[in-house]
Parts: sequence; C-alpha cells; structure tokens
Amino acid sequence: MIAVERLVKHYRSGEETVRALDGVSLTVERGELVALYGPSGSGKTTLLTIAAALLAPDAGRVLVAGTDVAGLSRRAAARYRMRQVGYVAQNPDLLPGVPAIDQAALKLYGARLGVRAAHRRVAPLLDRLGLGDRLRHRPDQLSAGERQRVLIARALSTEPDLVLADEPTGSLDARRSRDVLALLTEICAERGCAMLLVTHDPDAAAHAARVLTLADGRLASAA
Repeated sequence: MIAVERLVKHYRSGEETVRALDGVSLTVERGELVALYGPSGSGKTTLLTIAAALLAPDAGRVLVAGTDVAGLSRRAAARYRMRQVGYVAQNPDLLPGVPAIDQAALKLYGARLGVRAAHRRVAPLLDRLGLGDRLRHRPDQLSAGERQRVLIARALSTEPDLVLADEPTGSLDARRSRDVLALLTEICAERGCAMLLVTHDPDAAAHAARVLTLADGRLASAA
C-alpha cells in the first residue's frame, strides 16, 4: 500500500547539516499496522510529514497505491489528504468554539457530505473512542487527551486507505492509550487500511505487527 524508497531529507542548522532522513526504505501493506519507533529527533515525524504530502523530500519517493505523493501538485496533494490518507498530527489543535462532533466531521464537510450524514458517520467513532458523552463539548471543555481522540476520529472519518499517526497516545493515560491502540489495530484489520504509527513509547509499539527502529535518520533494525 505504501512504499518508502531511499527517502532523504536534510536540514541546515547554522553551519551543520542535520540528516533527518538518510536513505530510508520501508513498506506497509493493507491491513497492517507498523510502528516506527525511536527517540525524539530521529526523523520519525519528518517521514510522516513527507508521506502526508506536506513536505517534499530531497531525494527518494513515497508511493501510495502506486502514486508518488511527493510529485503531486498542491491541489492533488490536498485531495490526497482529504480522501486517501488520515493524518493524526502530534499536537491536538482544534478550531476554537466548534463542538467535538463537528471537529471530527471537518473532512466529511470538505468532501461535501451533509451535516446529518457526517454526524452519523463520526458519532460511532467518537463513541468507540470514549467520547460519546462529549459530542457537543468545545475544545476548551476537553482535556488534551480528549482533543487528541477527536483528531483520531477525524482522521478515520473518511475511511482512508492509509493512516499516519504521529504519537497518537502522547496525551493519553496508560489505560486510555491501550484502548485507543486496540481500536486502531481493530480498525486497521476491519477496513484493510495500512497504518504507520510513530512513537517513542515501547508499550505503544508493542501493538504493531512490525516495529521499525529509526535512529539518526536511518532504519536501525526491524522486528
């Protein structure tokens, strides 16, 4: 489903070159959850951002269903993020004053699904994420962990082929983390989507079918 081929991304920091990604290659198949494990600064988020067509690589390519997403036009990249990929960013930024159910439905609204139909789609997801009694709560009425779960529901709302999750349990307690990871694993199997989970938490990585370790921009090992 997704094939990362010899991906390179370097940054300049003063006179120093930071090798965020240095020839990384990996694959994730449909129905498979793969964890990309490693410490902060190892290049994990950079890889996910490129796979989401939000950042261009210096070299290499990311193929999703055979299409090189790095070569997409701005409009095609936006359409790709809307329809094919569910991206869970690390920081749970939500629109102020907007209820959780509408936050979760934003991608569906962008796809021109009506409000009632969109609510019918996302309400069960929010319920499965433990937010069934928070549907009408605004961001200021939600905890950081609850806001993160709203973003997860949004990412899954369009039933994407690929889910990219950047530390999706970083704001959750241990019990809720287990519940969310179990749900992501279940949905991955149910819908046959490919899922790449970025984490530095070994307990989160343990839910994956495979664990790839990234260190200093290179894949160090696979399990």
